[in-house]
Amino acid sequence: MPFPKPGAQIGFERLELERILGLYGRMVAAGHWRDYAISFDRDAAVFSAFRRAAERPEVRIEKRPSLRQKQGQWALIGEGGAILKRGHDLAPVLAPIERRLMKLVDG
Repeated sequence: MPFPKPGAQIGFERLELERILGLYGRMVAAGHWRDYAISFDRDAAVFSAFRRAAERPEVRIEKRPSLRQKQGQWALIGEGGAILKRGHDLAPVLAPIERRLMKLVDG
């Protein structure tokens, strides 16, 4: 995928959004997440997942194409703002949430 034009809005591709929403749906079914928000701007597309709607997001999944050639365009950011995982592909970045989901379902 080529870099977006200057001033263009960054967004999620269909398969990326399907992967993120699929994980979100499983976390809702496990009773852990209750709400989400999506934001798009010139620098990043951000998916935020909340335990409750009135608090800070538990996790944010950010796509920043400007970092594609550096540490990777995908980042998983925790509630406190710390980067939990960063990478070039979405699946490994979502892996910590997938592992947490397995613990929620098994436990």
